[in-house]
Amino acid sequence: MITLRLISAALLFNARGELLMMKRSMKRTLSPGMWAAVGGHLESFEMARPRAACLREIEEETGIREDEISGLRLQYILIRLKDQDIRQQFIYVGHTDVSPRIRTSEGDLHWIPRTEILNRELPFIFRYALEHYLSNGDTTHTWIGTAVPGSSGIPEVSWTALQDPEKT
Repeated sequence: MITLRLISAALLFNARGELLMMKRSMKRTLSPGMWAAVGGHLESFEMARPRAACLREIEEETGIREDEISGLRLQYILIRLKDQDIRQQFIYVGHTDVSPRIRTSEGDLHWIPRTEILNRELPFIFRYALEHYLSNGDTTHTWIGTAVPGSSGIPEVSWTALQDPEKT
């Protein structure tokens, strides 16, 4: 039976261009020991509100409040099939100069310089999103990234701009 996992996460950059990343605890079910953005699963009451879930996760994992974040906007929606899970991630991008003020059992938080972000062990679809963002930067539209089998056997991500087809 196919299940759906909805995840919301944030790429938070500071004024130095560093990205707040979490080295996930080895005890985590998804991507243990890997580097990821701050975020997590949507709760049942957030199903139609991934931004609210993102803000909740940021505060739970870092102590950083919504009023301490500027420009938080949806930049990516990532979709992949993993075994019997359809995983859909909403990735927001924002800015803050507030450092995490709490510790979480989910993992350890670090500000990572832009030039070192891709030198980390990352879940493959998240790596593709980071590569895309670091190459393209902020855009006026959201990107849909769909994980697909690559021709060489290595997974790839197919990118499409999310636009209303009736307003071209």
